[in-house]
Amino acid sequence: MTKTITFNELRRIKDQLPDGSMREIAKKLKLNVETVRNYFGGSNYNMGESVGIHIEQGPDGGIVTLDDTTILDLAREIAGGK
Repeated sequence: MTKTITFNELRRIKDQLPDGSMREIAKKLKLNVETVRNYFGGSNYNMGESVGIHIEQGPDGGIVTLDDTTILDLAREIAGGK
């Protein structure tokens, strides 16, 4: 399912995650941890992959279109549904 949010909102969700959450998400989804980090705006494509995140310049950090919300949904669940 596709979702559009601001880049700053995506980063706020990431910042609410407790330590170790990126590894937990990666393990649960059988992904490289760098792939999960790339989902939240990282850019380590030597170790991780691109995961369908498209960023357009604009206010509030720009607009982000996510092709799949699975990682975002897990992150929100771990962060307490915030």
